[in-house]
Amino acid sequence: MAWGMGGLMLAPEVLKATPNKVKDVLTVAHITDVHIREDLNAPERFKKSLKQIIARHKPDFFLNGGDSIYDASYSHVKRERVTALWDIWDDCIATISNKYEVYSCIGNHDPWWAAPEKDDNMYGIPYVVKRLKIPARYYSIQKGKWHFIVLDGNNKGITLDDEQYKWLEDTLQQVPADEFVVLTSHYPLLGATIQFEGGGHGDFKKLKNLFYRQKNKVRLFLSGHNHLLDETIYNNVRYCCNGAMSGFWWEPGNEESAGPSFFQETAPGYAILKLYPNGTLENKYYSHGF
Repeated sequence: MAWGMGGLMLAPEVLKATPNKVKDVLTVAHITDVHIREDLNAPERFKKSLKQIIARHKPDFFLNGGDSIYDASYSHVKRERVTALWDIWDDCIATISNKYEVYSCIGNHDPWWAAPEKDDNMYGIPYVVKRLKIPARYYSIQKGKWHFIVLDGNNKGITLDDEQYKWLEDTLQQVPADEFVVLTSHYPLLGATIQFEGGGHGDFKKLKNLFYRQKNKVRLFLSGHNHLLDETIYNNVRYCCNGAMSGFWWEPGNEESAGPSFFQETAPGYAILKLYPNGTLENKYYSHGF
């Protein structure tokens, strides 16, 4: 199901025909929860997955949903471990970064909070911004008629801080009436995965109300975090939580895994977005098989 201009639901036969009539489709690869690590052959599996995405789908750019490294967030993690994980990330992303832009969110496992002092240059969010080579902890980019707003939910209760919310409100207001918005956060805002795993935005009502005020612009809220695949539509906005590139953290899985490295019923994989100038879109999830 998708939605046309003005929030009108398009019949399935119209939906099927529409993409073929619209030129200049924007193709975006959404990868999330890579949790890169040195063992389990994870770096080579990740590199193969990136090559697969490029060969099969030829994306225009990549959106990375966060939790890029296996873990920097726990209290026992040492500086050398954090540095080593980010170095592996850099090595993997170097296979595509010379040809493709990669825009990233910050996940809850990316920041190092165990630094000896808060003024340590590796402490917390600023270091992650540096390592991911993103302009700030939250930011926006524009590609044609589509605006991509990257959010930072790493605040108390998984919320946007007041400064960020005001920026988001102003940014949405400035989007022209005939253009469209994709928002992405590491954390889901609405959907079944929150029922199963928790981890959703605590300010979901506040954001839902904001999106409704801009309902002809806001088309998609994209997330990861829960390693599960889910899609919900509410007030004409699609909420897509895509599965994890790492699946069960690159491990074989457990008794709840429906297949090798599955997290519950969701295979390790990535999503491909197709975005059209008339505001319609597709989000399709693919298992990478590595």
